[in-house]
Amino acid sequence: MKAQVLHDIGDIRYEEVPLPELKEGWALVKVMAAGVCGSDIPRIYRTGAHVHPLIPGHEFSGQVIKTFSGESVWDGKRVGVFPLIPCGECDCCRKHLYEMCSSYNYLGSRCDGGFAEFVAVPEWNLMELPDNVSYRQAAMLEPMAVAVHAVRQFVIDRDSSVCIIGLGTIGLLISMFLKAEGVKRVCVVGNKEAQRKHAGSLGIHAEDYYTDIQSAGKHRFDYVFECVGKNETLIQAINIAAPAGHIIFVGNPYSDMDIPKDIYWKILRKQLKVSGTWNSSYQADSDDDWHYVLKHLSEGDIHPEELITHEYALSDIVKGMDIMRDKTEDYVKVMCVNP
Repeated sequence: MKAQVLHDIGDIRYEEVPLPELKEGWALVKVMAAGVCGSDIPRIYRTGAHVHPLIPGHEFSGQVIKTFSGESVWDGKRVGVFPLIPCGECDCCRKHLYEMCSSYNYLGSRCDGGFAEFVAVPEWNLMELPDNVSYRQAAMLEPMAVAVHAVRQFVIDRDSSVCIIGLGTIGLLISMFLKAEGVKRVCVVGNKEAQRKHAGSLGIHAEDYYTDIQSAGKHRFDYVFECVGKNETLIQAINIAAPAGHIIFVGNPYSDMDIPKDIYWKILRKQLKVSGTWNSSYQADSDDDWHYVLKHLSEGDIHPEELITHEYALSDIVKGMDIMRDKTEDYVKVMCVNP
């Protein structure tokens, strides 16, 4: 099969590789669509992966071609894929908190993922897709579940005021789900015209779009989602949170964080609740984040495909990665689509 193989930092090649070998309980999935995550860019160009060579890509969907046993209920199914493979033995796994597994494997970063024609996946990680959910939509299940995981940590009243700092894929998806749940006052902070356009398509009114945090800082918000991961936006989130408000740190950190003394005082004096969020909940058979997202998709409440700005064939997906790395064009979601 053909695949994009990361051999070393900055050395990714489109080449012929053997088909994945299946283990007991695993399935071979023909990849139909795969999104490029923001975390793929440093993994490919700056830090490298946990192992090399590696096929990256953890946001993907496809069709089960065969299973190890050859007699599985998954044969031929259209599927989405939860990319984290838990150890099943640590304290978090015993509590079914698989996203916090202390010894996990991960498709696309620790073992081969979805930037390929085929990928091997544990059957436990598969979700059957309803007929009305497309492969493109399903390739966004992972980032949607990450957004939902942040939102579902709280019961956010429809009359609450919410501010989202950062309008990349996750920030926009958080906005999408809050709007779908009927939250009336959702404000966003972005700095690009393309972000304004996408925010508007999600029902964010012009008066609720701020091009800088100073203008947003005229208000105080019950919930602040920080989706950037920079020291300056962390401080800004603390500043604009209302007394007794909640701050949810979503963005992966760019660097060390340094909170000045006067800002730390605000956490105390405003009695802020500060939360972190990581990955998404998945139990394979319950009302977890992934099933919550799939329900909204199947009911037509959300349309994540509207955030796909660039599509490439597998052979050309590096062109999209370069755009993300070099910021040469505005983008939200870059996707690889296989015929």
